[in-house]
Amino acid sequence: MASGDDLQSKRFNRRTVIKGAGVAAVLAPAAGALLTSCSIGGGEETPTTSTSGGALPAAAQEIAAARELSPDDVSAALKTYTPTGKYDEFYIFASGGHSGQVLVIGVPSMRLLKVIAAFTPEPWQGFGFSDETKRVLEDGMVDGKPVTWADTHHPALSETNGEYDGQFLFINDKAHARIAVIDLRDFETKQIVKNPLIISNHGGAFVTPNTEYIIDGSQYATPFGWEYASLSEYKEKYRGAMTFWKFDRDKGRIIPEESFSIELPPYWQDLADAGKGVSDGWAFSNSFNTEMALGGDLEGKPPVEAGASQRDMDYLSIINWKKAADVVRDGKAEVINGMPIIRLDTAVNEGLLFQIPEPKSPHGVDVTPKGDFIVVAGKLDPHVTVYSFQKIQDAIAAGNVDVDEFGVPVLPYDACMEAQVELGLGPLHTQFDDKGYAYTSLLLDSALARWTVAEAGKPESWKFVDKLPVHYNIGHLSVCEGDTVAPKGRYLISLNKWSIDRFAPVGPLMPQNF
Repeated sequence: MASGDDLQSKRFNRRTVIKGAGVAAVLAPAAGALLTSCSIGGGEETPTTSTSGGALPAAAQEIAAARELSPDDVSAALKTYTPTGKYDEFYIFASGGHSGQVLVIGVPSMRLLKVIAAFTPEPWQGFGFSDETKRVLEDGMVDGKPVTWADTHHPALSETNGEYDGQFLFINDKAHARIAVIDLRDFETKQIVKNPLIISNHGGAFVTPNTEYIIDGSQYATPFGWEYASLSEYKEKYRGAMTFWKFDRDKGRIIPEESFSIELPPYWQDLADAGKGVSDGWAFSNSFNTEMALGGDLEGKPPVEAGASQRDMDYLSIINWKKAADVVRDGKAEVINGMPIIRLDTAVNEGLLFQIPEPKSPHGVDVTPKGDFIVVAGKLDPHVTVYSFQKIQDAIAAGNVDVDEFGVPVLPYDACMEAQVELGLGPLHTQFDDKGYAYTSLLLDSALARWTVAEAGKPESWKFVDKLPVHYNIGHLSVCEGDTVAPKGRYLISLNKWSIDRFAPVGPLMPQNF
């Protein structure tokens, strides 16, 4: 989210990123986005009057009565209303899903302010029609073929010292493993790069604290370089990858020849996050389907969804990206399709890659503002699991750990886990405020949960506080600057993962998800 005042003196300086699986589009409040204060379960009531007498003017009361609005309805309207001539306090950059675009939304007004063309032609702005923008789209060709649709998924603003600096925006195309670079001086896409190793990405885009690299994690394991291999050779030929795209801030471009990837086991990767503060230099990525289930209903095997949920634990991948960059510079990487990749055995031998068991089918992984804890939300577990970065380092130093069947060290769960907090059904994503609280979306409960972020060594202090019901299946959520080293709090935006019909019968069947 971007502060309106900051816009007057700087390049775009603040934003909230709307993240997560299934991102499709930004919604106005009527279509399924809930705007609330960060004190979701209590605190002082927001006044619903603006007159010195303490009551709504008669004309306003007549309007409320004619529209059958309750006092809560009026209060909600006052919280979002932004008069003509007034700036919104913050902006949201939101993925547009299968539109292939990025949407800019004002907060608290929730007005759609701009559509930024990213991966697909956009006639209103001429993107994809001029020679210059045609070249941008051509850079995103897949295997030499033009692809003019995309699934934009996770926007990320450039950062300086872990805070948004508002200079650049990065957005991934989940369907084709591409990253777009948007310059926020003019809100235009300047570059698209296609990952030469993988087919689709989910753990992107995320930036390191000074935007040295843009993190781009695969979703489904594939043979590297878009090659074909039979599923009978899955364990031998299929792999995941975490790519670190080098970014040159002066040029405003990704530098492919200075980028690199790290090979991962053939599990499926979900979301990722970069360390910050004490954990700067490390990256974290959830993986699921450690069963390596491939379906096969006709062969009497369980469907993928069931087969991929047999184990109680999957793995959190932990990557030392700063050391990895040194390993690549030392010439210890193999080059595939022009991309240097650190192979599994090298990553293990160089101490770059570790795993920790995590509750099955994990989704969001989010680093706390100080960087000292990593929060994992497992869709099939009612808890969020909090890992201590210091405990992880201690476990690595202690050595003598187990390994998975691909030789990757697996750190002891109990030695790395700081606390678990039971929140409800279907936890997905977590954001943080400036008052020591965390907020987690609960897909199956259709609710927001608030809980306390405590100190190391005090597991009993990590506590559930309260819960706010949401009238749709919430997926992503955004707190103002809630994924930086200095969250602003102020507003929390609840985003719908699965939409609910709220239109007149002659209108759209369903609103878009985001």
